[in-house]
Amino acid sequence: MSYQDTIDYLYSRLPMFSRIGAAAIKNDLDNTISICKYLGNPERKFKTIHVAGTNGKGSTSHMLASIFQEAGYTTGLYTSPHLYDFRERIKVNGEMCSKEFVTSFTNRMKNLIDEIEPSFFELTVGMAFEYFAENKCDIAIIETGLGGRLDSTNVISPELSIITNIGWDHMALLGDTLPKIAAEKAGIIKKDTPVVISEMIPETKTVFDEKAKALEAPIYDAEDFLQFQSFQNNWQSALFEFNQPLIHLLDAPLFTKNFTIECDLPGKYQSKNLRGVLLAVQLLSQMGWTLKASKVLTALKKVKKNTGLMGRWECIQENPRVVLDVAHNEHGIRALLEQLDTLHYQQLHIITGMVKDKDINAVLALLPKNASYYFTQSHLPRALPSIELAAIATANGLQGLEFENVNLALATAKKNANPNDLIIVIGSIFLVAEVTRN
Repeated sequence: MSYQDTIDYLYSRLPMFSRIGAAAIKNDLDNTISICKYLGNPERKFKTIHVAGTNGKGSTSHMLASIFQEAGYTTGLYTSPHLYDFRERIKVNGEMCSKEFVTSFTNRMKNLIDEIEPSFFELTVGMAFEYFAENKCDIAIIETGLGGRLDSTNVISPELSIITNIGWDHMALLGDTLPKIAAEKAGIIKKDTPVVISEMIPETKTVFDEKAKALEAPIYDAEDFLQFQSFQNNWQSALFEFNQPLIHLLDAPLFTKNFTIECDLPGKYQSKNLRGVLLAVQLLSQMGWTLKASKVLTALKKVKKNTGLMGRWECIQENPRVVLDVAHNEHGIRALLEQLDTLHYQQLHIITGMVKDKDINAVLALLPKNASYYFTQSHLPRALPSIELAAIATANGLQGLEFENVNLALATAKKNANPNDLIIVIGSIFLVAEVTRN
């Protein structure tokens, strides 16, 4: 098979959550265990860090990958979903896996695929583990897909786990209360393995504390060690000031009691992800990983360059500014609105499309009434038709136009906007993925 034939085969042969939703989810780890065993358990041939959470796990994973790359380690990175190219899911030192590897791996796995009928995600997890082992990675940053306890990635024994936060998302699959959702995410906590909670909330603290205690896993609330002080947004990067109330992190004198980090992921909400990452780096340093503060500072300035991250407050045009952001649930939208409060612009234009299994009313109720709206949809079965989204938005007091695709909506917004206006594309990672970049 050619590479394109291989991708077509994977999409058509294997159930894929991003396309069909809950029907693609398996409620156990049996297939992943079978795949790993068939491959000779490649996940045991390199060290890992496991990252879960409702929002921020992608940014956190890319920050950590940038830090390890800058420190000179051969670094694997597994994330999902992808925006433009399937191979974005599997990277070593910021470079996507080769087309030849994807094709040869899939050909080798066809008999097993016919035998156990894995999901798309289960197979790609095995593909990532095999690639990281082949490339002799020193460490791989592994982002969960959905949840944690039964997520296909949850067959690793990590050096450290990070849970970024808990919010309302995928309630039909993970639970209808924050403690229930937290219990699923807490499934990545392993015996005697430190776990960092980037953003602890009262509703879920007991869940994490009890799980960690039962497994004798040291647990760290990042806010106890690092408190966010101030933020300066420079559009393409930002300055984050922190205070250390308890201990000095990393190696002095670069990190004193008060210190500032420059990061090319400029969302104000990144302060919470940075807090978790910096604490994790300190713990990993104490475990023997050579992560100097000077390298950490450099790595955080160029996360996008080192790892190829896209879609997190990504400015793709000036005058008017056009920003892409994959915020798609209540927690993510609240963070985005907090970011908007730090910026100066004339009129706000919001292009949005969502998928059917989100709490659409909760998201739309948060959005500003005085923005200009452009309602559209991505082209996959899970997408909510734009006509339905526009009707729900109207009921929530949001007025706008309806478009059959995101690029037509974006072209209209650019035509309507003044040079000092701001255009943002939000609501679904799949919508952002369909934006044509000049």
